Amino acid sequence: SLPAKLINGGIAGLIGVTCVFPIDLAKTRLQNQQNGQRLYSSLSDCLIKTIRSEGYFGMYRGAAVNLTLVTPEKAIKLAANDFFRHHLSKDGKKLTLLREMLAGCGAGTCQVIVTTPMEMLKIQLQDAGRIAAQKKLMAAQAHISSSPAAAAKPEVEKRPTATQIARELLRSKGIAGLYKGLGATLLRDVPFSIVYFPLFANLNKLGQKDPNVKAPFYVSFLSGCVAGSTAAVAVNPCDVIKTRLQSLQRGVNEDTYSGILDCTKKIWQREGPTAFFKGAYCRALVIAPLFGIAQVVYFVGIAEFLLDMLPKHRA
Repeated sequence: SLPAKLINGGIAGLIGVTCVFPIDLAKTRLQNQQNGQRLYSSLSDCLIKTIRSEGYFGMYRGAAVNLTLVTPEKAIKLAANDFFRHHLSKDGKKLTLLREMLAGCGAGTCQVIVTTPMEMLKIQLQDAGRIAAQKKLMAAQAHISSSPAAAAKPEVEKRPTATQIARELLRSKGIAGLYKGLGATLLRDVPFSIVYFPLFANLNKLGQKDPNVKAPFYVSFLSGCVAGSTAAVAVNPCDVIKTRLQSLQRGVNEDTYSGILDCTKKIWQREGPTAFFKGAYCRALVIAPLFGIAQVVYFVGIAEFLLDMLPKHRA
């Protein structure tokens, strides 16, 4: 049932995001740093420096936005894929690879309604620590603060909340402000879903002894991990472009971009083709368990159990 699909998608999203959010934060910071302004050399270096400068909970900056909006996002994505698969197989024939890809395309297109504003707000909060750290480093190198007293009491920069950022964007640019980078989000999420859903479905089938019986949970988990990490790395160039376009604040001497083509051109010319794969392994580490957990929850059917319990509880 649709309520069960929505609940399963929501539960899967909440569990997955909580587990992998620090890696996602590192991915955003690694993707946003440009040549000559590198603060972090790797995933572990980024997390260690984040904990030292911002504390343990600094790794979860922006998590509230993700946890709030990931439920409708994952629910729409998983339910939409099932919806399109169902309608594309109404003739009773087995879904072809092309139809599976079309279903994934439909799911990816639907999810950006929630994904774009969620990512927009999350990126501002995740990257704020990197920009603040870069400013401090630049100030120290330039010896701006020569007074020992000033050095002992650095100015504390107030960081806006997600609500404040959303209000400011709505006030200044309207609803379009929250949907900055929509084209780049579509460019990432539609190909991702086209690759992910057919690959998962076919890998999951390998673990089914009977077509009418669900695959064991570990098969669904591993299928979700493999399909998720493969799709994540495949579309990472689009994710780098999307992240750069959605970042409202820039570090010192960092490029600004007017659109997808301008961003692609500048990254290629100034940072080289390898820049399009910045944070690729982080993204694979985020997406693999995220979708592995999502598919286990979704296919095990926690929601069906909960919904079945409701009539008994009322009785």
